[in-house]
Amino acid sequence: MEHIQQSYRGLSLLFGVNWDRLFYIGTIILALGAGSYIGSLAV
Repeated sequence: MEHIQQSYRGLSLLFGVNWDRLFYIGTIILALGAGSYIGSLAV
């Protein structure tokens, strides 16, 4: 049980440190998807 709790704390720390990078990548993916959708409507 302690191993699971330590792994959870490590994962939480990793997410806490890198949340801005994940947000940045998600924003880029969303923008590319929106651009491709609008581009397909224009053609």
